[in-house]
Amino acid sequence: MLKEKFLNLIEKFSDNNNYNLECWNEIEKCYSSKSRHYHNLEHLENMISDLEHVESQVNNINALLFSIYYHDIVYKANQSDNEHKSALVFKERISATSFNHIEECVVQIEATKEHQLSSDNDINILLDLDLSILGKSENEYSKYSQNIRKEYKIYPDFMYRKGRKKVLNHMLELDSIFKTSFFKDKYEIQAISNLRSELDILN
Repeated sequence: MLKEKFLNLIEKFSDNNNYNLECWNEIEKCYSSKSRHYHNLEHLENMISDLEHVESQVNNINALLFSIYYHDIVYKANQSDNEHKSALVFKERISATSFNHIEECVVQIEATKEHQLSSDNDINILLDLDLSILGKSENEYSKYSQNIRKEYKIYPDFMYRKGRKKVLNHMLELDSIFKTSFFKDKYEIQAISNLRSELDILN
């Protein structure tokens, strides 16, 4: 599904089938790296699956889809500029096509770093898709938190716990974790419960 959807997307803006496939192969290779336990193809599948519920609310669906595919193409647990580097990879690859909303996607991809409420609804939808795992069932959340720990295995427990608690507390201090009414209604209550449960375990 992921490959087919990406090729259908890029083919709207490029008739170079070899290049289109090259772009997909790069996405697949990056997200399938053995260091990826959560930020992988399954993460993209989940985002695209959740997108179906809100697609009618999206202003520029092509831009949002490109942002989903590229938002974590660069992901290293010990670096803080993954989003910026991912945006640069996107810009370089898709500038070779006729797609003319490059900067819009760059802004969207960069927004996944700070996850701040935006005046742009498409950005808010992207951010909510990115975090929808937080509001899934206890079992799915538990698997997610274990996979995040694996991605950060370079850090000893005491360092990881300190950093992770900071992240969880930050999210719990927000007015709401989710930005859009659909995701708030669907996931907010369960997300708060999941985050608190993980915090209890870390403490």
